[in-house]
Amino acid sequence: MSRKKEISISDWAQFRFSVIGALLARPPDKGELRAELEKLAERQYRHPIDGSWVSFGLSSIERWYYRALNAADPIEALGRKIRSDMGQHSALSAELFEVLRNQYRQYPHWSYRLHVDNLAALVSLNPELGKLPSYATVLRRMQEQGLTKKRLAKSPGQQRAQQRLEQREVRSFEAEYANSLWHLDFHVGRRIVDVNGKWQSPKVLCILDDRSRLCCHIQWYLNETAESLYHGLSQAFFKRGLPRSLMSDNGAAMLATEIQNGLLRLGITHETTLAYSPYQNGKQEAFWGQLEGRLMAMLSRVEPLSLEFLNRATQAWVEQEYNRSLHSEIASSPLNRLLESPDVSRPCPESQHLRLSFTVKEVRSQRRSDGTVQIRGVRFEIPSRFRHFNRLDIGYQSWDLSLAHLIDKRDGKLLTTVFPQDKVKNANQQRRALQALPQAPEAKNESSPIPPLLRKILSDYAATGLPPAYLPKDEISKEDLQ
Repeated sequence: MSRKKEISISDWAQFRFSVIGALLARPPDKGELRAELEKLAERQYRHPIDGSWVSFGLSSIERWYYRALNAADPIEALGRKIRSDMGQHSALSAELFEVLRNQYRQYPHWSYRLHVDNLAALVSLNPELGKLPSYATVLRRMQEQGLTKKRLAKSPGQQRAQQRLEQREVRSFEAEYANSLWHLDFHVGRRIVDVNGKWQSPKVLCILDDRSRLCCHIQWYLNETAESLYHGLSQAFFKRGLPRSLMSDNGAAMLATEIQNGLLRLGITHETTLAYSPYQNGKQEAFWGQLEGRLMAMLSRVEPLSLEFLNRATQAWVEQEYNRSLHSEIASSPLNRLLESPDVSRPCPESQHLRLSFTVKEVRSQRRSDGTVQIRGVRFEIPSRFRHFNRLDIGYQSWDLSLAHLIDKRDGKLLTTVFPQDKVKNANQQRRALQALPQAPEAKNESSPIPPLLRKILSDYAATGLPPAYLPKDEISKEDLQ
């Protein structure tokens, strides 16, 4: 049985025109019209709604013919008339609809069926509200008035996001150039077994190019941290170059100081989606559907699934299938779209510069006793040639305190790399001689031992003509008293 479909008034007009169109194109001779109409009445036609074979009476076809014969627009003339009571709902009274509207204000997350069932219970308790119409009538009225089902917003942030979605239109967008905008996000996958035999829920980091939908880099991690994000993001830079901008959500890893500083120092604009608004990163959400529907479906019987094999299979799937397969949205494969689009990427800097960019920059006081600075409870030794600096600019990554960077405060360039203090090693080694620091010039011998400022003060005081403002006291020695 064919599924019924809804057709518009113009669809009905086009169907009727297909029946009598031949008569309008080749008008029959005088006296032959009825014979032609009888032939059309004997034929069978596909019903425009259910697709079944139907035939129409001679009078109906004749009425269609004369209606379109002298009309300037035969399609408009053959269309069905709009009902005079269209838009009116006599079955649902104004009082009952107001009750329904108030119920919707309190419970916008209810389903249509739940609204109708609660309305029926209210009508049974209050018969003066009138008779409850059918479910289809209530459903149609609610949809016409925009009373659609909404998600339950619990937190204030979710409420603001829902209100914004209702007040602002949503439009799809696409970057004009390749590597102009990248999307990145984490996604939780199925449980795996790690190297210690424990079950883990890995998170996959995926970085997509907005223009081409190319997967710049993808990798599974055991946690969603700034360290994992830096590890995956740096690999994407090495493989594809530096993009112009980057879009992500407001996760803790994306907003970490190291990540924010690194993107800013590399000249990459970081844009975040609005809170509780995943539709703004829709291309990334669509990719998760392919990842789950194809790759993870093929790995469904792999037991146990390790992180190493999961990453190996994911890399092969992305490079051999996803990046090379036809993408329905762009009518091309992501790889071909990337090669055909104008590219605005920049070369990726060397690894040392990249690591220095993704650091926290802070000022630390140098301890003069042993030439060290303290970073998060760890002491780092400063080379002796910098011992004359009281305060130093230090760059470090909070997840890796095996080394830190001494930075020139004037231009932000790397001066040297410093390492944690090893007291055991220092106890077994001789001390190196300190490099000589620039010395101040030796003072010249002057004729007067009194400094210039004191001489000026004495001269000004003498110029006042006043006696010294003190009474001298004669010191009498013990020899004078004997």
